Amino acid sequence: MPGSSQLTFWHETPQANLNARAAELGPYYMTFAEKADYRGPHDSDGIPLLDYHGHLGWQYNPIAIAQWGLGNYNLLLRGRNAERREKFLASADWLCGHLEQNSFGLPVWHHHFDWEYRTTLQAPWYSGLAQGQGISLLVRAHRETGRRGYMDAAERAFASFLRTTEQGGVIFSDDRGGTWIEEYIVSPPTHILNGFIWAAWGLRDYHLATGDSAAGELFGRAARTLRDNLERYDLGFWSLYEQSGTWLPMVASAFYHRLHIVQLRIMHRLTGDEVFARFADRWESYAGSPAKRMRALCCKAAFKLCYY
Repeated sequence: MPGSSQLTFWHETPQANLNARAAELGPYYMTFAEKADYRGPHDSDGIPLLDYHGHLGWQYNPIAIAQWGLGNYNLLLRGRNAERREKFLASADWLCGHLEQNSFGLPVWHHHFDWEYRTTLQAPWYSGLAQGQGISLLVRAHRETGRRGYMDAAERAFASFLRTTEQGGVIFSDDRGGTWIEEYIVSPPTHILNGFIWAAWGLRDYHLATGDSAAGELFGRAARTLRDNLERYDLGFWSLYEQSGTWLPMVASAFYHRLHIVQLRIMHRLTGDEVFARFADRWESYAGSPAKRMRALCCKAAFKLCYY
């Protein structure tokens, strides 16, 4: 619908950053250019706020703040613009200042508002996606400035990847030995695809920045889990948003289907695994079919009517 909302920030056109390099920490893997120029509300320090309307109103979202910062970092590398650097470091400073202990004593970025998901995520709640993208931003802030505080915060945030969701962390191990990073910490886990991939890139970035072998191993395990489970996200005409466990599957929206394609192409560049390219090509072909797009839209609408 017309008008501004929190979706104004999220639904930019997904684009891979062709300047990103596979073997070293540099530009972030997606451009986030539209997010860097977010025109919604900001606080007095210039930090973006998302408008959730109703009783939620304007809220800080740590995932959005990290993506806004990463978009400005990419633009900084292109032009060494002082304003871009200021925004990038403002996001890093906000993340450093808002790491909080969860009920298990692990440092996380909390969302301080209730969120209607399958069941209500009650504030404060944390996310594997926020942990991964916060780390991606902070290690780049350390690279840009050399300030130890940014790396200290990244190290603290990484601790959540060393614990399972039952222990207050963000990792779930399935009965087949797969390693998942959960965007939403719910039981049973839903394995949201886009959040899993974005969070895994945070592990890779942490490994590149520090040489930490545990982070490198976790990224490798996450990549194998993704590769081994992509068929489960393929409906034969569209991709799934998550493993919902519901009678009707949660089909990805057109936006998230496009995001999945971009993320898989980046995974192919990062790992060299042709499985990711094959699925990206397949899902690209689905998006090019008017009949499959309409079928996906109808399935998405039916899911929303039944479950939301």
